[in-house]
Parts: sequence; structure tokens; C-alpha cells
Amino acid sequence: MSGDAVRFTAVDKRFGATAALAGLSFDVAKGEMFGLIGPDGAGKTTAIRLLCGLLHPDAGSVRVLGADPAREHAVITQRVGYLSQRFTLYGDLTIDENIEFFAEIHGVPKFRPRREQLLEMTRLTPFRKRLAERLSGGMKQKLALACTLVHQPELVVLDEPTTGVDPVSRREFWKLLSEFLARGVTIVMSTPYLDEAERCTRVALMHEGQVLAADQPGRLRALLSGGMVEVVASGAAAALDAVRALPGVADAQAFGDRLHVRLNAADAATVDAFAGSLRSDLLPDARVRTVEASLEDVFIATLEQKERAHA
Repeated sequence: MSGDAVRFTAVDKRFGATAALAGLSFDVAKGEMFGLIGPDGAGKTTAIRLLCGLLHPDAGSVRVLGADPAREHAVITQRVGYLSQRFTLYGDLTIDENIEFFAEIHGVPKFRPRREQLLEMTRLTPFRKRLAERLSGGMKQKLALACTLVHQPELVVLDEPTTGVDPVSRREFWKLLSEFLARGVTIVMSTPYLDEAERCTRVALMHEGQVLAADQPGRLRALLSGGMVEVVASGAAAALDAVRALPGVADAQAFGDRLHVRLNAADAATVDAFAGSLRSDLLPDARVRTVEASLEDVFIATLEQKERAHA
């Protein structure tokens, strides 16, 4: 599949005095899974709502499958499936009845074969007569996805679909997304979970309504120079500033009771020298091991670089 499914060009969006998006630009190729990644307030949901035609941009342009989603909303509705953070299922309807209801909304004729296919893929067939209000959180999300896909959209838009879902259900949900991706469906999703972002074809790291960086997760990780080590020790977080001041350290961040330390070089001699200095000067019981940089490491380093440049 070729061409862009989504293109944002220098998009601004304000809510009163608050700039939700400030010159946001990115593109999504057809047939890929694209992730909008960032903390709460980064502008992810605003971008999603613009993509779905629920908001109008104040400046710039948004194109979805070649159309303006705000002005050609009827076209977008037929070709795009949208699963919001608060997707509304009808608790007094069964799984079967919910899917049928959304099929009728989208004018899907002879929807039953499609429903059978979706129930099989989501493994909801044994529960099809159960009321939606009696489903677990993970099963509700799978039903919501089935309702979103019943009209066979070309593009599926998901706004933080796994927030509040247990880890096992999250894995099942991602497996489902991979199956739909393999069938040629384009997926755009927002998530605050950087571990989930690793599964995307490409991601855009967002902060304050702008894209800090956009690329394949592996390429973004490769942007970090030097080597990355993990430090585990009692009192590690309290010693963060002192660790940053050690020779050979480019940066350090606390992740709970662990530290991720970026060194100026990745060779064994540099790692050994750092570990020796750490144990002799700060944390005698420290365990140090080489790790691969995560997207969270990339996000923090990119943000700090931007803030330094701005200052």
C-alpha cells in the first residue's frame, strides 16, 4: 500500500489561552501502525479528535485518506473507525446486540458474517449472549474494538485504548491489533505507555503540542550516543544528582528504585570504570548491567536537549 493515510501540516489548535497544538506536523503511511506518544497534556487526544473531524484546526491542514475530516465528515465516518477513551457500550444489550447496533448505525448490510468473524478474532464467541455490563474491562475493550471494526474501515483510530486494562488483556488487545494490521488496516493510536510504543511501526514523541522526534522505535533509540547501564541499589534514587556528577556520565534518570545512566562511551572499560567509581564513592552495593536504551530514555534525553537549546 502506498501514499499517506494521514497528514498533519503545521497544525495549531487553541482552547482559550491554552495552546493544545503548536505547529504539529507528521504523516502516517497506509498500512502501518503509528503511535502518538507522550504524557498527559502533550496534545495526543486533541490530534486524534482533529483527525476524526471532531475539531477544526485554527491553522494548518489535516488530511485523512485524502479528505478534509472536518469538512468531509460523512466520507471519513464511512472509512474510519474511532475508539475513544470512553467508548460507549450499551450495558443492557448483549455482545451480539451491541455489534448489530453499530452495524446498523454504519449502514452495514448483511453484517452477520462480519460479526461472526469479529467474534472469532476477539475470542468473544462463547460470551456473545452476555450483557455488556457484565463483561470484564478487557472484554469490554475487545467488544468496543469489534464494534469499531464492524463496517470494515480502512483506518482505525484508537485513543489510549489500553488505559486501565489489566496486563493480560493488554497483551491480548495488542495481538488483535497485529492481526488487523496484517490484513492491511492502517492504525493510528495514542498511548502514554512507552513500552506499548515499541510495537508500533513508527512513533511520534509529543510534548506541548509539538513533535520532538518521529521515526521507527529502533532508530529513535539509536539516536542516543554512548552506552546505557542500569543501576540497582538501595538509595539509588536519592543519589541521582551525585551519580550525574561522576566522571564519564552523560546523563542519569530515576525509574522507581533503579537508575538508567547514559555513559559517554559504550565500551567495557568505560562501564567498568563507572561501576568502580560508583561503588567506591556512592553506592557500595550497586549492581550495574548494560541495557538497551528505551523509548523513555530517548524521550527524556530529547526533551532535555530541546529545553537546553531553548534556554
